Amino acid sequence: MHIIKGKTNIDFIGKRKIALLLSTALNIAVLVGIAGFGFNMGVDFAGGTLIEVKFNGPITAEKVREGAIAGGLQEPQVQSIGSADENTFILRMGGVTQLTAENEKLAEDALRKIPGIEITALNKDLDNGLITLRTKADVKLEDIKQAVVSSGTGVQGVTLLAGSSVESGFQYQVTSAGMSDKVKESLQKGIPDVKFEPTQECQSCGVRRTDYVGPQVGEQLRNKGVASLLLALLSILIYVAFRFDLKFGPGALVASVHDVIMVSGYYLVTRREFNLTSIAVLLTILGYSINDTIVIYDRIREEMVKYKGKPLAEIINIAINDTLSRTILTGGVTSLSLVGLLIFGVGEIFDFAAAMLWGIVVGTYSSVYIASPLTIWLDEREAAKAARGGGSTGAMKAKPA
Repeated sequence: MHIIKGKTNIDFIGKRKIALLLSTALNIAVLVGIAGFGFNMGVDFAGGTLIEVKFNGPITAEKVREGAIAGGLQEPQVQSIGSADENTFILRMGGVTQLTAENEKLAEDALRKIPGIEITALNKDLDNGLITLRTKADVKLEDIKQAVVSSGTGVQGVTLLAGSSVESGFQYQVTSAGMSDKVKESLQKGIPDVKFEPTQECQSCGVRRTDYVGPQVGEQLRNKGVASLLLALLSILIYVAFRFDLKFGPGALVASVHDVIMVSGYYLVTRREFNLTSIAVLLTILGYSINDTIVIYDRIREEMVKYKGKPLAEIINIAINDTLSRTILTGGVTSLSLVGLLIFGVGEIFDFAAAMLWGIVVGTYSSVYIASPLTIWLDEREAAKAARGGGSTGAMKAKPA
């Protein structure tokens, strides 16, 4: 199928110097921006808590955020998901559990201030959100709960442990409430006029999903994501070098790096969350871009055999024009599927589609204006070296298919 009838003769390579200058400036700007401002890291990489809640009445994301802050949550990020009448929101926060290193001392101080209490031992398990205390005298469970709650830590329950007695002392275990409980309580306090949509499991809940990622886990995910990108780039370089010619390899690699930087620029400029989905986008764009580059490289190699003696720049121009119809069809069909996601998708789906759409544009661009011109530059450099007596080969020779 040919979307363009007849043979085109557009001088793509003639504009390569302007394109390279523009690309270099944009890449430097993105790298400076990343170094200066950084990405808006999502929960996957920064660590924290993600809560999905649903209300049974109309409400805006801004009102949810204001209510969450009024209820005691620290600067949560609120994002609406689904259609406006679904009243479903995602809240992202930095804290992973209610019992943290910051508030465990407050909880301890509050327990020691209970009238008539004498604590002989107190242990805290931050990983599991537990406080265990031993007292000389019996203490009301409600007094212990209220003391911990007053310190800012929600309580799921207080238990008198077996073996407690007047002789050995009374031992209690406080189980802090999950983050979903704290979010629910904060929203109920900050937005008392709006109720949660009940679930099958809990008629008074409204919390649909809770995800936790610790800071150390987030760092590991981030490091592994970067490592996967570097490994993909290395694999591309090795493949192209063996599949074609050593002069083709650097062009494909630089084009791939260009695409990663430019798609990263989308997340930098829009301040969309950079998370595991973003890594998936970058890896997908690497595959798309190198596939487009390989198609052009294959045609260049065919034309080099067909037009022996022609300058490489002219051969590449012919190859790009010959594959132009295929490039438009491939990019256009892929973009059409993404447009549907842009229109109907929300949240991470929208971000994925938007970044992919931008990646298709820069991936196609880099195949023409980054990979090909760099190959010409390397060939001209080799020819100049040969002319000075430093080598025996001039123009590039094609490997057999």
